[in-house]
Amino acid sequence: MSKKGGKKAKGSSDAGQSFDPKMIAEFKEVFQIMDQNKDGIIDKSDLKDLYAQMGQVASDSQIDEMLKEADGPLNFAAFLSLFGDRLGGTDPEDTIFGAFQMFDRAKTGFISEADLLKILQNKRYGEPFTEKELDAMHKGKPPIEGGQVDYKAFAHLITTGAQDELANA
Repeated sequence: MSKKGGKKAKGSSDAGQSFDPKMIAEFKEVFQIMDQNKDGIIDKSDLKDLYAQMGQVASDSQIDEMLKEADGPLNFAAFLSLFGDRLGGTDPEDTIFGAFQMFDRAKTGFISEADLLKILQNKRYGEPFTEKELDAMHKGKPPIEGGQVDYKAFAHLITTGAQDELANA
């Protein structure tokens, strides 16, 4: 956490301080994308705007639930701490599942393969997958059937070490 003061995120253990400078820069880039109004705080308005850019509509209760993850304003230090907790082993499968879930408008447990590819190839959502990475993903037999991705099973596949198998495929 920042030594300038401020509240720690719930369950935080200063995990953000264990990131190397490159990772911190990548998190900063993601934070800046999410901070739609560029005020240094991710708030309800920012998240609603972000969802809208992705063609999604999030309910106030969904957004409120996300923002409850932090004890106070979600500035960069709190954001980094939340990710540190997640990457340190706190429910990574649930985190990945939640990320895919926001693309599931009908709440069916599935997203289209086309949407998955759009997400994985879009710079807006992080480092885009290369064709080689997409080929490796498909060789790993992800849970895609009839053009639909079971994203809960896919999140499980990602978090159980299958990504190593996919990379070596």
